[in-house]
This record gives sequence, structure tokens and C-alpha cells, in this order.
Amino acid sequence: MTLLQLEPIAALATAPGIGAIAVIRVSGEGAIDLTNQIFRGKDLTQQHSHTAHFGTLRSQDDAIIDEVLVTVFRAPKSFTKEDVVEISCHGSEFIIQQILRRLTAAGIRLAKPGEFTQRAFLNGQFDLVQAEAVADLIASDSDASHRAALSQLRGGFSKQLLTLRQQLIDFVALVELELDFGEEDVEFAHRDQLRQLMLNIRQVLQPLIDSFRTGNAIKNGVATVIVGKPNAGKSTLLNALLNDERAIVSDIPGTTRDVIEDELFIDGIRFRLIDTAGLRQATDTIEAIGIERTQQKMRDAALIVYLFDGLNISPEELREAVTEVRESGKPYLLVGNKLDAIDNQRRQVLETVVNEPILWISAARQTHLAELTAALSDRVRTDGAVQTGSAVVTNARHYDHLTATDDAIARALTGLDTGVTPDWLAMDLRVALQHLGELTGQIVTDDILASIFSKFCIGK
Repeated sequence: MTLLQLEPIAALATAPGIGAIAVIRVSGEGAIDLTNQIFRGKDLTQQHSHTAHFGTLRSQDDAIIDEVLVTVFRAPKSFTKEDVVEISCHGSEFIIQQILRRLTAAGIRLAKPGEFTQRAFLNGQFDLVQAEAVADLIASDSDASHRAALSQLRGGFSKQLLTLRQQLIDFVALVELELDFGEEDVEFAHRDQLRQLMLNIRQVLQPLIDSFRTGNAIKNGVATVIVGKPNAGKSTLLNALLNDERAIVSDIPGTTRDVIEDELFIDGIRFRLIDTAGLRQATDTIEAIGIERTQQKMRDAALIVYLFDGLNISPEELREAVTEVRESGKPYLLVGNKLDAIDNQRRQVLETVVNEPILWISAARQTHLAELTAALSDRVRTDGAVQTGSAVVTNARHYDHLTATDDAIARALTGLDTGVTPDWLAMDLRVALQHLGELTGQIVTDDILASIFSKFCIGK
């Protein structure tokens, strides 16, 4: 690939705001020469790649703006594969703006969001999936999201898909060659080999598609809804888990009228804990709205914690409630509250009614909460992708292309079974190639690139 040396761009690469040190990144044709014009120290144009140099940056009237450390990266051994200069200065907003103004006066344009990473992609530093992983890695706020982004940045599933796509291209070429000999009944693409390749591709696609539910939870947090009847202790439990008075607690049924949400990190996984209105027949319009929102949150949840008052609930009420939770189809935990006031016999009766283990706690006394948080972590970590850091799909764009590819491959396999003509077979295979190409960036348009990289931070 011919390396691009586009017009030079500059941007603050570190987070905005006052700090000890800030880093301004410059990349593109003439980046080293133009920076050298405002730098007083060693001649940067004569320095080797990956070397750092102390000096001062000067204003147009040769006044000192700041003492800086300038690091030189020569193409192609840089993040963008262009000539790159990184200026480490003091973290004063005034100094940063003065340096950026001086750079623009020297002929360097301010960068657009994600433009450095976009140039790295265009120069073949990595594919589009890996480029998007840069943003995910920067935004990662938990151990799980960090590992998922790092796996994709290192190639994740995209390298495997690239290999399979190339093999499929070779077969499509043979199938299309058959179209030129349509009257001679020749077969260049051996159907058994083509079938095996498509089956191999589906074996790679299916785990990735199935991982999206977990991947989405890793990226955005596991939506964990605490539901139960009024006065079951939901708000008390939320406050205890967060170690904060986040929700109002009282003995009056229906105190929680709306959804209350906050975050909790457990074993490197971000949980979005959602306290909801108690499930019962509403007594007024406002309470009815709260209960409807509770039911909606249950439908959207990744995990349900059904909390009940073990002292006051009847076995019949518990059986009905658990049946409703099971019918939701969501993963759930059954949590019995007020352990301190319940004897063993009653606990055994309730567990027999639901025919499954119940996790017993006392939200008010904050007992057995460690067992509850461990159970929450275990429910998420039952997915091997979270536990091992294997490839997980966290991006909706990737998921859409993977499912579209799988659908096209499935149609092609059906076509083989029914003996479709090569032109119909080639059509489905071309659709699969299109989606695989758009996924990894082998087929890309300016509009797609603009949409993807516009979501990046400036300077990344």
C-alpha cells in the first residue's frame, strides 16, 4: 500500500483541562519541518525517529511560549504511518491554545474528530474493526470492556474473517467463471469444497453473533433491574449495594414511583442497577406510570433481581411471582430479604415452592451482600467470552454486518441443496463478500468513514 502523507494536522491528544502535562500531536506531510520552524533546540529535521528533544516553542515575535519536550516519529514508524511530532508541554489551557495557534499560523490545520486514527486505517496500520477498537479502548471503564477492546485492537476476529473472505473470493471467481461457459455445463467451483467453506464461515460467525448480547452489556453496563412487590426492600438494597442513600426508603408502600438508576463495579464488570416501583395494582395514575416503567425495564433488562419479603410473602404469592419472572425469559436471581427475621423452616418451605435455590440476605442489616454481588458476577461470567477475554462483538455495526453475512451464506447453502443456477449462487455469495468487506474496511466509502470516525475524540 502506498503511504499517504496528507496535509499536516494538529490536535490536543490528552484530555482537555488544566493538568501537569499536555500532549499536542502533529501528523502529516511536513509535520517535522513545520514544527521545527517554531522550535528552539536541536534541528528536528536532522533527528532520528523515536527520539525526544528538549527546547522551547516560540511565538511569531520570538517570545517563549513554553519549555517543551518534542518527540519525533518518522514515517512509516508512527501511529498514522505519517511523519508525526508529539509536543509535551505544561497543561495550562492558555499555553495549549497558544501552541495550537502558532502551529496553525505555520500552516498546520486543526484535526477533525478521529482523524489521526482514520489516517492510520487508510495507511494500513490496522483494519476498520481495529480502528474502532481504539475508541472503545479509550472509553473502557471496566476490566471486561478493556479486555474486549484490547482483543479487537490486536486483531480479534477480524483477521480470521479476512482469511475466510479471501477464500470465498476465490470460490466466487470460479462460480462466476462458470457463467461464461453456461452452455457447456462445466463446474469450476467444486460444490463440496464450497459447501465446507461456507460451513466453516458460519462456525466462525455464529459465536460472534451470539456474543453481541454479552458484548453490548460489557460496553454499556449490565442492565440489572431490581423488582418485587412494594416494601420488599428494593430501595434499601440499592442503597446498601451502592453504600449511599441513593433512594428514599420508608415503610409506606409505593414510595418509589419512578425508576432510579446507578452504577456498581463488581469484579471488573459494570452493572447498571435499576431500582423500580413495586409490582402491584396501582392506586393512582402516577403509581400506574411507575409500574409500567418497571415492566418496561424488565423487558429491556439483561439480568433481573427478584427481591421478596421472606417474612410476609405467602408461598402462593411467591410461586406466582417467580412464574412471571421465568416467563420473561431473562436471566434472574431470586433474593429473599429479611433473613434476620426468618427461621430455617420457613426458608425451606419457600425454596420448596419455587423448586430452586434462593439467595437470602438482610438488606437493612447489610448481611450476605457479598454473596449477592458474587452471584451477580457469576451470572455474567458464565459466558466464557467475559471470563477468558476471547473475541466479543460489542459494536452494533459489526453485529449488523455479521448477521447479514450469515443470512447470505445460509441462502447460498440452501441454494446448493436445491440446485440453483450459478448466477443465483454467485449473487448470495457477493452479498456475503460485501458485508464482510464493509465490516473490516476492505470495502468502504467516505460516508461510512465519516460516520465512524466522527464519534471519536479530537486528537485520537
